[in-house]
Amino acid sequence: MSNLSATLWSNIRSVQDFPKPGICFFDLTPLFMGNIELLTDALVASIPADKLEQVESFVAVEARGFVLASLLAQRLGKSLLLVRKAGKLPPPVVGVGYSLEYGRDRLEMSADIQPQKIIIVDDVLATGGTLKAVKQLVSKCNHEVLGASIFLDLPDLHTDLGLEVWSVLDDKSQPETKVA
Repeated sequence: MSNLSATLWSNIRSVQDFPKPGICFFDLTPLFMGNIELLTDALVASIPADKLEQVESFVAVEARGFVLASLLAQRLGKSLLLVRKAGKLPPPVVGVGYSLEYGRDRLEMSADIQPQKIIIVDDVLATGGTLKAVKQLVSKCNHEVLGASIFLDLPDLHTDLGLEVWSVLDDKSQPETKVA
C-alpha cells in the first residue's frame, strides 16, 4: 500500500451496520478535516490527463459528491453542475427515477444548461445504481459523459457500468484492522 493510500485510509472511519444492518458506511468527515490539499491532489491524479483537458464541468452527486466535485472544479477552474434529490432544485429540471437496495429514489438536475463535456463525481461506488441513474440523467440533458471520478470504489458490489470509472481508493487497498 502506498503512503498516500495509507494516509487517506487512516482518515476514513468505517461504521458497521449503518444506515442499516449489513452495510459498512465509510465516513469521510475525518478526511475533510485537514486533508483537503492531499485529497484534491489524489482526485486530480486519478483522472487521465486527456480527460482533464476535455472536461468543461464536473457533475456533483448529492451530497458528499458536492464536496469532491467542488475541490476538482476549483483546482482546475471548471464549472460545477449539481445532481440533487427530487424537489431540491427550482424548475425547470430533468429527472430520472432509479432503484436502490431499499426502495426507489429520483434524481434531478437543471434543464436549462447548455450541453457540456462532463465528469461525474461521487464519493463511494457500491452497487452502481446511483451512478447509472446520473449517467442516464446527464445523457438525457445532452451532456457528453467522459467518465466518473469516484473517491472509493467497492468493485465486488457492481458490474460494468457502461462508462470509464477512475477511483482514488478501492476496498482492496484498505489496511486490515486488528481486533484486540
